[in-house]
Amino acid sequence: MNELHILNTLLPELPAAASVPVGPGDDCAVLDVGGGEQLLAAVDQLIGDVHYHADRTAPEAAGAKLLKRNLSDIAAMGGIPRWALLTLAAGGRDDDWLLRFSRAVAREAAAYGVLLVGGDLAALPHTCRGEVATLTILGAPAANQALLLRRNAVPGDELWVTGTLGNSLESGHHLTFQPRLEEGRFLAEHGISRCALDLSDGLLLDAARLAEASGVCVEIDAARLPLRRNALPRNALCDGEDYELLFTVSPDRSSALTAAWPEHFAPVTRIGRILAAGNGLKVCDPEGNDWMKQERTGYVHR
Repeated sequence: MNELHILNTLLPELPAAASVPVGPGDDCAVLDVGGGEQLLAAVDQLIGDVHYHADRTAPEAAGAKLLKRNLSDIAAMGGIPRWALLTLAAGGRDDDWLLRFSRAVAREAAAYGVLLVGGDLAALPHTCRGEVATLTILGAPAANQALLLRRNAVPGDELWVTGTLGNSLESGHHLTFQPRLEEGRFLAEHGISRCALDLSDGLLLDAARLAEASGVCVEIDAARLPLRRNALPRNALCDGEDYELLFTVSPDRSSALTAAWPEHFAPVTRIGRILAAGNGLKVCDPEGNDWMKQERTGYVHR
């Protein structure tokens, strides 16, 4: 399976509608539900031995990660999460494991003010071992605020990121991360940014998605990347599983960002800029590495 090929082929075939102002291709779909109200909708999967080590990850940690992965999508829109639906298919897991996983999803949801309102449970055939869990998250924009959209980057914008990057699996960050919900809402509510996305598949791959959605060229300065402990620039650029926010800021708003950014939020770092209209990605590396020629530029399902 080549995820990018399938999506690039399928998504243009899906019908557009006035009731879907933002369709497939952003972190959430935006649905007009009448009365001037909008609904944010996203879905994500968690697969044993793909998104976590199935043999050494407690079901509680896996269930919490599934919920937080989806919350990170809401955060990237500057939205507020409200409801969730869970489906779980498993083979070779007993009832205790399934209950612990599902309770962890519900517990984590409650901690973020999200109601788990339904779902589905199924057993895989006896020849299949492992688990596949899917969660649909529903939310809403904050009152009277513009959403953060991938398509809103413009030439001249600065490129910023929350937190630190790289070495997520080795450090355990892929399980312990905190979705940047407060940070996303702050960016939207204060008019500091109009464009953001969730970093889950690696900075290079996700920055390329931002560039394509906005029709711009994105430049990243590898020397400015905020690195997680023991991480190298290549980890920050290619590993994925960071669940931070990549966002743009107009130069005339960058001082407002640094002055008003609350101390308890994740730190923010300027790592690049939007160069020009077009479609591309450029990495400035003082060591001369050509990151565009690397075999692995992010996590792609194959």
